[in-house]
Amino acid sequence: AAAATLTEVTNFGANPGNLRMHLYVPDNRPTNPAIVLAMHPCGGSGPGFYSSSEFASLADRYGFIVIYPSASKKSNCFDNWSEASKARNGQTDPVSLMSMITYVQQQRGGDPNRVYATGSSSGAMMTNAMLALYPEVFKAGAAFMGVPFTCFPNEAAYSPGGNPAPCVNITAQQWGDRARNANPTYRGPWPRMQLWHGTNDNVVAYSELEEEIKQWTNLHGLSQTPTSTTTPRTNWNLRRYADTTGSVKVEAYSIQGAGHNLPSSGMAAVAIEFFGLTGTNPTPTPT
Repeated sequence: AAAATLTEVTNFGANPGNLRMHLYVPDNRPTNPAIVLAMHPCGGSGPGFYSSSEFASLADRYGFIVIYPSASKKSNCFDNWSEASKARNGQTDPVSLMSMITYVQQQRGGDPNRVYATGSSSGAMMTNAMLALYPEVFKAGAAFMGVPFTCFPNEAAYSPGGNPAPCVNITAQQWGDRARNANPTYRGPWPRMQLWHGTNDNVVAYSELEEEIKQWTNLHGLSQTPTSTTTPRTNWNLRRYADTTGSVKVEAYSIQGAGHNLPSSGMAAVAIEFFGLTGTNPTPTPT
């Protein structure tokens, strides 16, 4: 059978960020499929991330819908620097992204209880932001080579070609408070988060992985000491942070020797598994 195709959606709702929206809806899917928001790196586009990542083929296999937005600012980076990008319902990219999610829920039957975000570099930074700004919307996220929510104090601090560790010497409590302050009446639960970084990344410093860990473990009320450390594949070091029931709320992959080139082969599947989308009668991938 022919696979589904990527289609552009216009007039999807409020769009203060001037983003474009492409949608991948697999032919085989449940009545109320999960939604994955998949965001490209700087210089990229939604169709480019569709072509260069494995999320669409995984959608064919497991029956979820993928939203591929395209950024419009500063070398096609998602806005992670403006004051509006750090405020719930600020009039910039996060509001546009929420419009896309609402559109899929209303027009394509997307399941509001199974919404996830993922992205690479600029898209990973926006993954952190979306889960922090709208924690009641997202169940989990997977950020490849990102930085914590509110890392960049202003646009001058954000460089598409390289960000030399702009967010260090901030405590876990301070990181957590930045997200809590964006949602002063929210009492949880916070989304689960999976974090990835290459140790040789020369664009977004590897040290930012530790800052992301601080933010998300603090939001979940967890120690920064992992509850388990394993090597699931060669050169993959995995730290997991579980609560007292054993439920993993945060996990962090350090990819030894990798540069600024994630996700690479097999990583998207690990993210989708972390989301919990691989366990329900997957349809076979056509050969």
